Amino acid sequence: MELSASQALNLWHGVSLEQVRIDNRDLTLRQISILLHIYLIPPPHTVRGLAGILGVTKPVITRALDTMGDLGLVTRTRDDRDKRNVIIKRTVEGALYLEKLGDLIIDQGRKLSI
Repeated sequence: MELSASQALNLWHGVSLEQVRIDNRDLTLRQISILLHIYLIPPPHTVRGLAGILGVTKPVITRALDTMGDLGLVTRTRDDRDKRNVIIKRTVEGALYLEKLGDLIIDQGRKLSI
């Protein structure tokens, strides 16, 4: 399926609106990007690595992970081999969140007029 720019934006708009309506977690675009990366790209994931991928500083990633950790979407542990590294791990709650988001995207995609 190929979408026009307008259709793609309408899909994103529909998903964003519905996400705000049904989910009180209200993740930022940065947090969703981090979460998607952690769940879609094979581990391991580190604060340093995520900062490099997103082109931001480690404190920016740490703040995002603080919120996501409080919501139960990810956990963090120190790397046993190198205590300077912080390993980010997936959680069941995070996997369920993204599964619901994927279902929402599918539902909104079906509503597009193509």
